[in-house]
Amino acid sequence: MEYGQAISGVGLVPPLCVDVPTDEDLIRSIAKRDRGAMLLLFARHKLHTFRFLLRIVDDQATAEDLLNEVFLDVWRAAERFDARLRVRTWILSLARSKARSALRRCSLAALDDEAVESIEVMDLIYYHEQSVEEVARIIGVPESTVRTRVFHARKRLADLRAAQDVEPACL
Repeated sequence: MEYGQAISGVGLVPPLCVDVPTDEDLIRSIAKRDRGAMLLLFARHKLHTFRFLLRIVDDQATAEDLLNEVFLDVWRAAERFDARLRVRTWILSLARSKARSALRRCSLAALDDEAVESIEVMDLIYYHEQSVEEVARIIGVPESTVRTRVFHARKRLADLRAAQDVEPACL
């Protein structure tokens, strides 16, 4: 018998009552490393997040890359999610941050490649709180290269501070 067919004079078969998890439920499950919850959250939010990114960066390939980065951040930061926010708002704020960083990187095209890579590494480590291993994976270089770029970037910052007589801070 198919759904909706009459059952011998009783009427229509009622729909099955299925609990659909809220976004907040999914975030709690993701914080416990539930991949199924992550897939469901991604399926719910990928299209509008992608369109949001595309409007900002105006490049489909870049928007696709950023979309993956955003949801990687969702996976990594789910346990730190602020329950006062709506999940969609949080995801879009992550997306906005990623897109702005991408635009800044594009505007730095006049800099030499080494300077851009150092800025990118420092941004990922200090502002996005990525580990050396994660940064290596994100930018596609060996961990030793990331460490070297961090070392040179810190040295350059120290030199700039010294040139401006700024008290050194812990780097």
